[in-house]
Amino acid sequence: MKYDFSGWATKANLLCTDGRTILPNAFKHNDGVTVPLVYQHLREGTENLLGHAVLENRPEGVYAYCSFNNSKSGQEAREAVVHGDLTALSIYANQLRQNGDLVQHGSIREVSLVIAGANPGAVIDNISFSHSSGDVLSEEDAIITTGIPLELYHEADNKEGSEMANENNEGGKTVGDVVNSMSEEQKNVMYYFIDLAQNGGDEEVQQQDDDDDYIAHNQEGHNMPRNLFANQADVQSVKAKQTLSHSQEASIFAGANQFGSLKESVLAHAATYGIDNIDILFPDAQAISNTPSFIARKVEWVAGVLSGTTHRPFSRIKSMHADITGEKARALGYFTGTRKKEEVFPLLKRTTGPTTIYKKQKLDRDDLVDITTMDTVAWLKAEMRLMLDEEIARAILIGDGRDFDSEDKIKDPAGSPDGLGIRSILHDDPLYSIKFAIPHDATLGQIEDSIVMAQENYRGSGQPTLYMDGTNHTRLMLQRDADGKRMYKSDAELAAALRVKEIVDVPLFKGAKRGATPLYGILVNLVDYTVGADKGGEVSMFDDFDIDYNQYKYLMETRISGALVDPFTAIVLEFTTKAP
Repeated sequence: MKYDFSGWATKANLLCTDGRTILPNAFKHNDGVTVPLVYQHLREGTENLLGHAVLENRPEGVYAYCSFNNSKSGQEAREAVVHGDLTALSIYANQLRQNGDLVQHGSIREVSLVIAGANPGAVIDNISFSHSSGDVLSEEDAIITTGIPLELYHEADNKEGSEMANENNEGGKTVGDVVNSMSEEQKNVMYYFIDLAQNGGDEEVQQQDDDDDYIAHNQEGHNMPRNLFANQADVQSVKAKQTLSHSQEASIFAGANQFGSLKESVLAHAATYGIDNIDILFPDAQAISNTPSFIARKVEWVAGVLSGTTHRPFSRIKSMHADITGEKARALGYFTGTRKKEEVFPLLKRTTGPTTIYKKQKLDRDDLVDITTMDTVAWLKAEMRLMLDEEIARAILIGDGRDFDSEDKIKDPAGSPDGLGIRSILHDDPLYSIKFAIPHDATLGQIEDSIVMAQENYRGSGQPTLYMDGTNHTRLMLQRDADGKRMYKSDAELAAALRVKEIVDVPLFKGAKRGATPLYGILVNLVDYTVGADKGGEVSMFDDFDIDYNQYKYLMETRISGALVDPFTAIVLEFTTKAP
């Protein structure tokens, strides 16, 4: 078999950071299967398809033999692997079958080259591989075992009743032992249900019960006491407090429609019929998920921004240009006997260095120990990575929005003389990021014309993508012609009219400004934006325990730089300010 590299795609019996443990042979049926090899689980666009991987199931896990294709992205990925910039693999699998956090079965759909991994034992012979650290949410079918439900046996169905229950009680407790362990409140509830079941729906039996402490069952004349574990005084007391007549039950059920539910009807009649603490009879609310869901902004755009940029295995980026657009750079005519003049044009250079971006969290050890229904650490790390990625993507497009003198600001060389940080496209020099003004009172049609006209001086790669606020995007989509018909049936039609590759909504654009100038949108092909980082843009995770404060502390950080490297490769669309 010819391949470019090989190694473990995933290993069994090791705890991953997402809380899962993959059992041996969970992907046995994928043995010999060929799946795509992609970058960072990005399956949209042929530029992210790097090659393929042939899977081999082994007792220790799944081994992958990977080959790169001859595309530009495939060869760039080959260089990154050879250079040691990309050292991890990840799998995307669905149709998962789990017992708790143990993955018993699944189907591997693709293998990805990733920056950081989650399975600590996924190591390659040539290069190290592992699961991704929660960057991609996989589609999965999870089966969770919750336990065996209780089965209730009525005396009318089983004559041996409590005798059989006691004989089959392997724990050594009798029914009487269980009842004696109940609180007084729990016993009262049990008595109520026994009485309700015995008086089921026959008023004659109900009347007979009033004068007799026994219920005559129709099977072989077998008699059973109302309560085997209480004296008759207790029975009478409970009956007086918690017995409903047939007419009262009928009234409650009839009121279900009026009140909207049986529960509400029972609660409405509780005071009338003398039932205290009725809420005990209804089950507690159950959480639909073991982990809290995040209330967050839409982040679908983040992955596109981070994956769309060009990544370099060094953190200091230098670009040099020769400006030959000036008059002195033109070719000249010659007259006999005259002196020939030399061409003169300026050389331009700029350097961008790295800055550190981090996310820090802490947990009290007492809380961590007490929370047993979820993997709190894994959930917290997922939140940290989510917010770190969003902040990097924000810094690339519009900057972090903090004041220049803020100690928490992510450095932007636009306001930093040392050239360190991430150069935001919004605030970059007009030589690299063209600023195009749209009149503040422009109509939607005029705005569309402006977007097309702004691209006249665009010198970026291919068609640019239009990043904009979702509200402005919707307004463009809802335009109607003179006959009242929608002008655009889809985003694809609108994008074609604007001469852009696609339109991407960025919630952070709402209210964004460059100084006092409101931002409308950014036109850029992020291939022209370079992100530089030593060690391939590695995101490092640190944890520590503070013994003095009994706290676990977690730190996630990366050290990167970013900048447009060629002139006129981005266009910033902004409104003119209103006249005072």
